[in-house]
Amino acid sequence: MTSARRLLQDQDRHGPLPALRLDALLDAVSESGLTGRGGGGFPTATKVRAVASRPRKPVVVGNGLEGEPLSSKDAVLLGHNPHLVLDGLDVVARALRARRAVLAVGADLDPGPVVEAARGRRIEVVTVEGGFVAGQESALVNQLDGRPPVPSDPFTRVTESGIGGRPTLVLNVETLAHLALVVRHGAEWFRQVGTRDEPGTSLFTISGAVRRPGVVEVPRGTSIREVLAPAEPDPSSAVLVGGYHGAWVTDLDVPLTARGLKPFRAAVGAGVLHVLGAGVCPLVFAAEVVDYLAGESAAQCGPCLNGLPHLAGLLHRLASGDRDPALPAETSRMARLVTGRGACAHPDGSARFVASTLAVFAEHVGAHLQGWCPSETRSAAS
Repeated sequence: MTSARRLLQDQDRHGPLPALRLDALLDAVSESGLTGRGGGGFPTATKVRAVASRPRKPVVVGNGLEGEPLSSKDAVLLGHNPHLVLDGLDVVARALRARRAVLAVGADLDPGPVVEAARGRRIEVVTVEGGFVAGQESALVNQLDGRPPVPSDPFTRVTESGIGGRPTLVLNVETLAHLALVVRHGAEWFRQVGTRDEPGTSLFTISGAVRRPGVVEVPRGTSIREVLAPAEPDPSSAVLVGGYHGAWVTDLDVPLTARGLKPFRAAVGAGVLHVLGAGVCPLVFAAEVVDYLAGESAAQCGPCLNGLPHLAGLLHRLASGDRDPALPAETSRMARLVTGRGACAHPDGSARFVASTLAVFAEHVGAHLQGWCPSETRSAAS
C-alpha cells in the first residue's frame, strides 16, 4: 500500500532541478520550515548552516540506513523515486561546494535503482552495515570513515568534525526528497499542507494489526485515525508511535504533531505507527522489543551493557506472570537509572518505551501480578 501525493510521484512531474547559491538555498529551506524526517525532527536549515559556517569544504551524506525494524519508508522512497532523493543531495552538496556527496544505504536494500539513478552525478552510493544504532549520524559517519558503526562522543558534533575530519552534514533521505521539492516549488508551496508549526507531508510506515500494511504519505497534523484508515486496522487499545524508541498512544484522534503527541511523551520520529492487536499481550511485546534493543546496543557504556539486559529481564518476568509485587517499581527504577547516562540516546529511547508500556498498560501489569492476562481473555472471547 502506497500513497503517491508528493514524494512518490513520477520524477517527470516535478520538473527540472534549479541550481541555487547557498544563501538562496538557506532562505528557501528556512522559510519552508522543513525539519528532519529521520527521527530527530531538527530544523534542516540549522543543520545546513552549521556545516556552512565551517572553513573546510564539507562532506554531505544522505542517510538511507533504516535501522528501525518497524520502518520501511526510506526503502519505499528509494525504490519508487531515488531521483528525488539524489536531487536533494545534489543541490545541497553543490550549494555547499562539498568535497564529497555520499548516499548510504543498508545491505538489505537492492542498490540497483539507486545506482542507476546516480549515473552521471558526482554522488557515491555506498552500501553499509545495518543495525539499530548504525543509522545514528555519528555511527554512520564512523562507518563511512572506516571505523566501527557505533556512536561517537556526543560533545563532538559531526557538523564540526566528521568524515576525514571534515564538517559533515547528514540528512535522512526523506528530508532530502522534501528539500528537492522545496527548491523546485518554493517554501509557500511546501506550506500548503501540514500545520503552521509543522508544515509539509511525512511518510508513515503502518504495521501490526492491520489488513493492509505499508507506507502512506499524509500532511503533518493528520490524526492517527485518519492515517491508519487506508490500512484497515483492527480495533485496538493503543498504537506505538515512533518505533522501538517511541511511546504508546491511546487516543487515535490526536494529530501527529509534537504538540498533539506531547501528553503521551511520544513524537512523530521516523514515522512509525504499529497497531497493537487485541490478542497481543503488550508486556510480552515490550519484553521482546527491549530484548532486541539490548542486543542492538553499541556496548560502549554501562546503561547499555548492564542496564538494558537487566531491564529486558525484568519485563520478561512481568510478562511470564511472575507475581513478585516489587517488579513494577523495580522496572520503573531501572528505566530511570539508564536515562541520561549513556554515550548516545539508545538507553534513553529504550527507557521511554518501557515507561510508556508500564503507564499505558497498568491494567495488564496488575493482572499479570495476579496470574492472568487480559489479552488472552479478549482473544478467547473473540
